[in-house]
Amino acid sequence: MLISRAPVRISFFGGGTDYPEYFLQHGGAVLATTIDKFSYVTVSPFLSHLFDYSTRISYRKVELVNNINDIEHNVYRECLKFCGLEKDIEIHHVADLPAFTGLGSSSSFTVSLLHALHSFKGEFIRPIDLAYEAIYIERHLLNDKVGCQDQVMAALGGFNLVEFRTEEDIQVSRLPISPERLAEFEKHLFIVFTGIRRKASDVVAQQLQKVSSNTQILKSMRCMVDEGWDILTSNRSLSEFGELLHQAWLAKRSLDGCISNAEIDRVYQIGRDAGAWGGKLLGAGAGGFMLFFAPLEKHESLKKIFANYQVLEVKSNSLGSQIIFS
Repeated sequence: MLISRAPVRISFFGGGTDYPEYFLQHGGAVLATTIDKFSYVTVSPFLSHLFDYSTRISYRKVELVNNINDIEHNVYRECLKFCGLEKDIEIHHVADLPAFTGLGSSSSFTVSLLHALHSFKGEFIRPIDLAYEAIYIERHLLNDKVGCQDQVMAALGGFNLVEFRTEEDIQVSRLPISPERLAEFEKHLFIVFTGIRRKASDVVAQQLQKVSSNTQILKSMRCMVDEGWDILTSNRSLSEFGELLHQAWLAKRSLDGCISNAEIDRVYQIGRDAGAWGGKLLGAGAGGFMLFFAPLEKHESLKKIFANYQVLEVKSNSLGSQIIFS
């Protein structure tokens, strides 16, 4: 047996510019970090000659098949076909967090699965190539309306500025931040689950139809990536980062009416009224986790106000996809 794991991520600035529909014309970038929440995949040989099926996979349900084309789960099916594995394999998936919550868990699973399958075959794959493969499978084999940041973050890990030129030319720059500055930064994060789950591709489909009319907004969101980088790598006050997040949320919210709703607006305003400098809904929009960036002295009041919500505590800068047992 071998076990792989890949992290999910928090994206601060630039989300929406990581879609080829935008960055192939204008260039895109995001500032994001992986966190200490993971998607795990276990793979082991399966002695099919002793059973009446040749492949066993499990997730929320269990599938037992003789032909991988009969697998209902599209990611399992396409990744197995892509890696040339047709039988005599057993795969399980577990995750620290639920899917469809804005943290890139779907791509985290795809990356973790691909890494495990390559390792099962005795193949080494570079992290960036793992990201490229995940992008290809999700966008071209599964035809999902997804961007290109989640796969890169899951495969490479870390706190990064990721620049998108083409789907096969993505540049990753590690944030040069001291451990002390990073620890101070993490203490300002306050993450709340809105209780709303949604499929990102459903939300994005509407946004992609408006790329041409939203070009100037997306360009301003791309500029915020560089501004966020400058704040974190200098001696500037972290309050500026929070205020920039607020501006980023207002810009993102203006891209399409489906990104927010009355409940999300209410949650965000509660956080702001409680003292958060700024924040944003994580992921494509319409649900998932809400990130607030607040001074330390406001966190107790935030906890009281959101006592009936699930609050997520995280550490940033987690390692990318790994084989953690073999």
